Amino acid sequence: MARVLLLVPARTYRATDFLVAASRMGLELVVGSDGALPLGGHPVVRVNPNDPQGSVARLVAESGAVDAVVAADTPMLVLAAAVAARLGLPNNRVEAVRAAADKATQRRRWAAVGVAQPAFRIVPAGASEGALEEAAAQVGYPCVVKAVSLSGSQGVLRADDGAAAADAARRIRQILRVAGRPVDEPLLVEAYIPGWELSVDGLLTGGELTVTAVFDKPDTSQGPTFEETVLLTPSRLPQPILSGALRTAERAAGALGLRHGPIHAELRLDTRHRGRRPTMLELAARSIGGLCSRTLRFLDGASLEQLVLANALDRHVTTQRLARPAGVLMLPVERAGVLQAVHGWTQAAAVPGITGLSITIPVGQPVQPLPEGDRYLGFVFAEATTHQEVQEALRAARRRLRIIIR
Repeated sequence: MARVLLLVPARTYRATDFLVAASRMGLELVVGSDGALPLGGHPVVRVNPNDPQGSVARLVAESGAVDAVVAADTPMLVLAAAVAARLGLPNNRVEAVRAAADKATQRRRWAAVGVAQPAFRIVPAGASEGALEEAAAQVGYPCVVKAVSLSGSQGVLRADDGAAAADAARRIRQILRVAGRPVDEPLLVEAYIPGWELSVDGLLTGGELTVTAVFDKPDTSQGPTFEETVLLTPSRLPQPILSGALRTAERAAGALGLRHGPIHAELRLDTRHRGRRPTMLELAARSIGGLCSRTLRFLDGASLEQLVLANALDRHVTTQRLARPAGVLMLPVERAGVLQAVHGWTQAAAVPGITGLSITIPVGQPVQPLPEGDRYLGFVFAEATTHQEVQEALRAARRRLRIIIR
């Protein structure tokens, strides 16, 4: 029986799906975590991502012989790479994982090899407001101001002029402070790319990408914030454009030094270029976040988490086909306050085509919209015969939900 070390952060949507996947595959699990999670009765090695040296030593000493190391979510990626290196198991180098987690490093690496991306400037720590406005003017308006260390659209704002860019920077500094990040970290200022957005999920083996899913985003936000809403798969893009997007994502991963495991790439099709050029926005060394992987019902019955585990165990994974068109609606937090109630659950779940609905923030919890917040209220899933039917089902379900935030 293969034995896998699964590293699970205290706060994640992904733990349950990985535990179920491991059980289906007959794997023996050892879990490393920094949180008091139940984790299905598996042995748990306590770790601290802020003490990588001590955590690596503890995991190596207490987990025993394992065949693979897998991070269930972003906070454990560096630790997983460090443990795998110590044990001599396939994984990405720590330096590559760190590069993928830093938006400024991504931009520099991609520029060095000519990966298509927005024009950008990196505003160093301690730079004046005037320096930031100058950087924004250089890339052109509208532009997007980003924290380099945050993810999931947190700390990302569009600015249409210099005053808005300066306001965005001040707001992002406050978001960093609340998130416990260095408030003086560099900021990324990049050109706003108009066009259709898509995401690519895949698995790297020796640097070669096997695609697991491509999601279209028909309700792409134009700012000032960039919430995710509807994601539909498989993509309906013309094959030449889709092939170009996949090549771009693979090159972008390689430029960061990523060679093994899952990637999740975000791209836009730049309408300013003839042929709608696929343009990289961001790339993470993990699979799609939240509960979005539950959208994917592959013909062979495997889940995305099973494919990630199989890839980590060096088992052959091929491009998957979905049973039917499917989609997910990520429910954004629309205002700050305390979540009081979610009404209309039964009516939303009864919409034809809806296959699941999960509210992931408990009633009574404080909530915060993007760009300050980093969570969604929940996820609605649908399947149907056509993409249009999936999209209509998700929108109909959303209309039936009444979310009370005070």
